[in-house]
Amino acid sequence: MGYAQFFLAHSRFLLFGLLLTFSSNCGQTFFISLSGGHLRSELDLTDSSFGFLYSAATLTSALILPFAGRLIDRVDLRLYSVAVYGGLIAGCFTLSWVNSTAVLFVAILLLRLFGQGLLGHTASTSMARYFVIGRGKAMSLSSLGYPLGESLLPFVAVHAMSGLGWRATWQVIGVVALFVLGPTMVWLLRGHGERHRELEARLAADRVSDREEDERAADGGASRAANRADVEWSRNRVLRDPRFYCLLPAVLAPPFIGTGVFFHQIRICEAKDWEIAVFAGAFSVYAAGSVVASLIGGSLVDRLSGRRLFGVYLVPHAIALCALASTDHSASMFLYMAGAGVTAGVASPVVGALWAEMYGVSHLGAIRSAVTGLMVFATACAPGPLGWLLERGVTIASLAWTGALACVIASFLGAFAVRRTT
Repeated sequence: MGYAQFFLAHSRFLLFGLLLTFSSNCGQTFFISLSGGHLRSELDLTDSSFGFLYSAATLTSALILPFAGRLIDRVDLRLYSVAVYGGLIAGCFTLSWVNSTAVLFVAILLLRLFGQGLLGHTASTSMARYFVIGRGKAMSLSSLGYPLGESLLPFVAVHAMSGLGWRATWQVIGVVALFVLGPTMVWLLRGHGERHRELEARLAADRVSDREEDERAADGGASRAANRADVEWSRNRVLRDPRFYCLLPAVLAPPFIGTGVFFHQIRICEAKDWEIAVFAGAFSVYAAGSVVASLIGGSLVDRLSGRRLFGVYLVPHAIALCALASTDHSASMFLYMAGAGVTAGVASPVVGALWAEMYGVSHLGAIRSAVTGLMVFATACAPGPLGWLLERGVTIASLAWTGALACVIASFLGAFAVRRTT
């Protein structure tokens, strides 16, 4: 089944996922930073104090995520989605009312926890859990909300801030989310009860089939339940699985490296004697690469599986870092953004499907929430250490070569882990 037929057959649920990933951009660094100058000016914050507060709020959200994210396994998706969306709305209004650093901390915490963290987590977990056939396509289509937001929201927000002011702009975002996007999300989930009952029936049938297979295999040989790829793992069991820790470097490398590059874009442009417009213009290449790679990656996951693709999905990012390291020509930034965009686009279907394929879907929310928390932690940790290295004379080229080597090592570890059986 092609993308068009697949979308028509499941349009409402796929649009639900896309709406969540689109809305999650309100909690991303690139969007919040549009108000950074106003916040520093009105609260009399230095660059370092604002950066420390931002990192502290992000790290706090990373600590909360594993506990809040696992609730998706126990709470009806409709109620859970409304609560998460409500948290994002609260963050938008809180940021518009900021009058102290304490309120700013709470606002950033809400936006990072519910926006960057839980909205994307809800979308990815839902697509991976409720789709078996077409899982890759579902995750690809729903993840298109990320590049869509990256392409549209900064342009709209900058013009809104110039006309309405930054506080009123955040209030408008909150109002639109409350009265337009939120109700639309609820409408898109109509009929979800039947979808969930079908999932429970499928899981119950799998358990019955496993017991019957175990009985037939009792005389000698491993049971089907012990060997089948989608055996239902709890989060505690996953955290005791050595393979999980071999997979993590490849999962955490893109958010860590990408955040470091985006956060220090001014320093990169200064070091390579580029105009900042070069970096800004390259974002369109990043978005385009992400969209194309996501659609292709979804089809490949359905054909080959996330496990087979996991060991190579970092290759475009590694090549992109080599391009950034090897020349000061401005074309290297466009090459970097293209490669990073391809890896970002492929990551959604590949990594998203991987957890379901290896550990099942019964506890997928708990497993993904732990991983998402670590990814948020990685984004919070990147700016400081990389800035410290740059201040001490480490070159952009050296950091880029190191990042490329890290991607290669992480890929080998990941390829080794997915081929191991328990």
